[in-house]
Amino acid sequence: MRPSSPVPAALVLAAALSACQPAPAPASAAEAPAQEVSSDQGDANLTVVARGLSHPWAVAPLPDGSFLVTERGGALRRVSADGSVSAPLAGVPEVSARGQGGLLDVALAPDFAQSRRIYLSYAEPGDGGLSGTAAAYATLGDDGLTDVSVIYRQEPKVNTENHYGSRFAFDDQGHVFISQGERTLRAMSQELDKLQGKLVRLHLDGSVPKDNPFVGRQDARPEIWSYGHRNSQGLAFDPRTGKLWESEHGPRGGDEINLPRPGLNYGWPVVTHGIDYSGQPIPEAVGKERAGMEPAHFVFEVSPGLSGMAFYTGRPGKPWNDSLFLGALAQRNLIRLQLEGDRVVAEERLLQDLGERIRDVRVAADGNLYLVTDEDDGKLLRLEPPQA
Repeated sequence: MRPSSPVPAALVLAAALSACQPAPAPASAAEAPAQEVSSDQGDANLTVVARGLSHPWAVAPLPDGSFLVTERGGALRRVSADGSVSAPLAGVPEVSARGQGGLLDVALAPDFAQSRRIYLSYAEPGDGGLSGTAAAYATLGDDGLTDVSVIYRQEPKVNTENHYGSRFAFDDQGHVFISQGERTLRAMSQELDKLQGKLVRLHLDGSVPKDNPFVGRQDARPEIWSYGHRNSQGLAFDPRTGKLWESEHGPRGGDEINLPRPGLNYGWPVVTHGIDYSGQPIPEAVGKERAGMEPAHFVFEVSPGLSGMAFYTGRPGKPWNDSLFLGALAQRNLIRLQLEGDRVVAEERLLQDLGERIRDVRVAADGNLYLVTDEDDGKLLRLEPPQA
C-alpha cells in the first residue's frame, strides 16, 4: 500500500450515520471553581473545562478558543471555550475500538487557518480481526469532516489489540511525523520491512520524502525515519532548537525519552531498562546498551506510563519556562521536566491528588496547558502556570 487512499464512501457514510445516533451529552463544567495546585515554582490554578467525556485520548486547541477532543471509542467532539460539548462530529473513519485501539490523536495542520485541515490517527480495522495504526486528514466543518483521505497505514495489519501509539508532530519543512507501537510483537521493531515499532516521516499529503533514510533500500520501508521503538505516545518539536523529542512506554520499568534522528536504531527489544510484566527478563534483551543502538536520552527506571507531551518555552521570566510536560497514565500525574538546552536538570510531579490518568497535554496560544484524563468520566482540564 502507498499513501493517499481515499476512505470508501460507504465507510464515511457508516461513520456519519453512527455519529448521528443519540449519545449522552458530556456535561459542561464552566462554573467549576479553580483549585490551587502546588508547584516547586509557585501555585498554579486548575479548572475543569468539561467533563463526562468517554476515555478522551487527545486535545487540539483551536484558534477561536474552542477544542477538538477525540474519544477512544471513535467520537470526535468539539468543546467550546465555555465548556459546552458537541455531539460526535460526522465523517470520522471507522475505528477498531478494542484493547488499546480506537480513535487516537488529533492535530491541526500547519496551515489550518487557511485549509481547515486536521489530522487523525486511529486503529484501523481489517479482515478477520486484524488492525493497524492509520492516519488520515480531513477538512473540518461546522458539523463534521469532509474530504477525508487516508495518508498512512501500518503494514502488515496484525491480530493484536495493544501498542498502537500514536502521535503527530509537524516540522517547518512540510513533513508530518507519525509515531506508533510494535503491537506487542517485539521482533517487528527491528524488522525494516515492517512498520510496527517505527517512527515514520511523510509529506503532508502522505507521499514519501525522497531524502528519508531508507528510500531505495529493497529490504526496508521508505516511510521509516527511525526504528527500535516500543509504544510511542508522545511526540513534539522543541521550539527552541527544532529537535524532535519522542516518549515511549517501557515494559515493567524503563520508559524512555528519545531525540530520534534519521536511520537510527533505538534498541527495543534488544536494549531496555525494563523487564517483562511477569518479572522475568525480556527474552531478546542483552542489557541497557549495545553498540550500534542509540541509548535513551532520558530514562524513567520506574514506568510512569508516558503519554502526550508538550513544550512550554519562549516565556522568559515565567517560572515554568523551558519545561517539558508529559502525561503519566500508570502513576496518574503530570510530569514537569526542567530543561537547560537538551539536558533534564529537574523533575517534579503535579496533579498527584487528582488521581486520574493524564493522556494528553497541549500548550495553547493563551499560555495555559490543556489536559485530558483517560477515564470513564474523562475531563478536559485547564492548568494556568504560576506567574512571575
